[in-house]
Amino acid sequence: MADLTPLFNVKSVAIIGASNKPGKIGNVIVKNIIESGFAGKIFPINPKETEIEGLPCYSSVSQAPDKIDLAVVCVPAKFCPDVMEECGKTGIKYAVVITAGFKEVGPEGLELEKKLLFICKKYGIRMVGPNCVGIMDTHIPINTSFAAGFPVQGDIAFISQSGAMLVSIMDWAKSIGLGFSRVISLGNKADLNEADFIDAMADDPFTKVILCYIEDVHNGKYFLEAASRAARKKPVIVLKSGTSQAGALAASSHTGALAGSDLAYETAFTQAGILRARSMTELFDLATCFSYQPLPKGDRVAIVTNAGGPGIVASDAIEEARLTMARFDKETLDALRANLPAEANIYNPVDVIGDARADRYAFALEAVLKDPHVDSVVVLVCPTAVTDPENIAQRIIELHRKYPEKPLLTAYMGGMTLAKGVKILTRAKIPVFTFPEPAIRSIAGMVNYVRRMESRVEGEEIRYDDINPDKVKAIFYDVIRDRRSVLLGSEAAAVAEAYGISAAPVKLAISPEEAVALAESIGYPVVLKVASPKIMHKTDVGGVKIGLNNAEDVRNGFIEILENVQRYLPNVVPYGIEVSKMMPKGTELIVGMTRDMQFGPLIAFGLGGIYVNLLKDVSFRLAKGITHAEIAAMIAETKASTLLRGYRGEQPADMMSLIDMVARAAKLILDFEEISEMDINPVFAYPDGYSALDIKITIEL
Repeated sequence: MADLTPLFNVKSVAIIGASNKPGKIGNVIVKNIIESGFAGKIFPINPKETEIEGLPCYSSVSQAPDKIDLAVVCVPAKFCPDVMEECGKTGIKYAVVITAGFKEVGPEGLELEKKLLFICKKYGIRMVGPNCVGIMDTHIPINTSFAAGFPVQGDIAFISQSGAMLVSIMDWAKSIGLGFSRVISLGNKADLNEADFIDAMADDPFTKVILCYIEDVHNGKYFLEAASRAARKKPVIVLKSGTSQAGALAASSHTGALAGSDLAYETAFTQAGILRARSMTELFDLATCFSYQPLPKGDRVAIVTNAGGPGIVASDAIEEARLTMARFDKETLDALRANLPAEANIYNPVDVIGDARADRYAFALEAVLKDPHVDSVVVLVCPTAVTDPENIAQRIIELHRKYPEKPLLTAYMGGMTLAKGVKILTRAKIPVFTFPEPAIRSIAGMVNYVRRMESRVEGEEIRYDDINPDKVKAIFYDVIRDRRSVLLGSEAAAVAEAYGISAAPVKLAISPEEAVALAESIGYPVVLKVASPKIMHKTDVGGVKIGLNNAEDVRNGFIEILENVQRYLPNVVPYGIEVSKMMPKGTELIVGMTRDMQFGPLIAFGLGGIYVNLLKDVSFRLAKGITHAEIAAMIAETKASTLLRGYRGEQPADMMSLIDMVARAAKLILDFEEISEMDINPVFAYPDGYSALDIKITIEL
């Protein structure tokens, strides 16, 4: 991990391309650094000027009178490599390159960016950008950006791949007083990227919550390591744009078809403990709640409202978010019954009715906050003729201070009538929403973070002493030599056997007589399948015969399959016919794998058989770092787990053997990066063990 401590603790900064012309980027940055209150030394660099904004200006960084910790570069793109070369020669170790005109403009820009990065690596310079807005730290303080103004000091770190998104958020945040610790514009991420900054924010004492807006990830493994480490210390919330499912179109396996391009991100975020926001609104709703409120101790939510309809809406949102409507104890119910009007509802949601003033709200809210069966509270306020939003806000603030251990959110459901109350709550750092649903979603995000931290599965890397990688290498060598990418069923079964995966015996026959001999050695009943890497769905072309019980059936089945293939696919010449043992019926499952270009192999588990793509009851995990406990959790997420535990009197399946099977499959795909896709479908699960019936493996040539 990059040590970025010096980047955020600079004592001197040079602005290369500084300008005296108002409105020019080089002028705005100099002003922003001065106005941020930066206490270090500022060196404007411009060979055509002697003074900029009252500061002495120097012709180059080598002419500056003191050591420079950070260079902010805003000269035209074609001059950036020469500037970086000079920075390197003078010992500058950190640079923020504001200048655009690199890979975002095309091939020529990409070559220029590569040259810039080469120079950075040559001198050990860590670079932010190019094509970025800059970085800010409100606690140093320093503002090396060209954004308008400087954020309010706070404890939210915001990392953005989009400069336009960043400056828009900064402007909006000032209007509501939302504070930030650090703000980083990533730009083109030629060197430093989101993972570097997430890792740095994890150890920043002034940062309580980390926000990211990203469009892609450069190094999936590094990103996961950084985010996972950070999430153990503080919430990491990511808005990932570009959620296209186009990646699934090229997949040949069931698993690949189920795992769209966005699913890898979803899976990676879950395993790393990252919360995923679905919109900018949700991103900052969550940030505000994590920043302003304590973490909930559970999922039980209480609602206090002055109108029935909004209370019902909030209750529906709680159920939809998989939270729990709090059930009050007898003492709370007795107090509410004795002190609220007869028309009021004392059960959750508590309806203090439309004529409620601040004192009635306060009584009901305190009774609910005191209840030991309540973990979080949302207060809803609708504007009636007697509603006093300002006094209600003051009482909410007082009670939050009295009961600071429970999250307290509000929804002021109106406009100008409630505006003053909203301002009072905002200044006091009580989250205010216009409607109940986003408040409930924010609580759900906080609860999910707590759950993930409590249930994080740590464990040792999966290891096996009884596997045979050399046998797999030999099989792959033969397949590649044959210029094939898809293994035959007999080859795939041998690969599974080499890694201790229990598979139905499969042998390849090239004549009816050989098929009969193999069937008799395997034992009846048997299954015959056409062997051809060009035929993925064998049943569609009459390429499968099941339940064959004698030599005559096998001989006739062999001939009939070849005739069917010749009729449907006259240009395909099969390698032969595979003979496999027909296994007893069990619960049909799928264990599969597809490889993501960023995060590596994804492993899948779920209901299998012919309906796998229709039912889509599949759970995914990244194979890297998976543990037996994580596999157990993965299985539990599926509907298949209900069947496996024993449904309607059926015997439960052998869960330990299934967990071991998934672990062995994960080990196989981690050991052999050339495996691009794998389906084991169906797997028959039994009360004692399992059997993999059909295994498809695709490798990259």
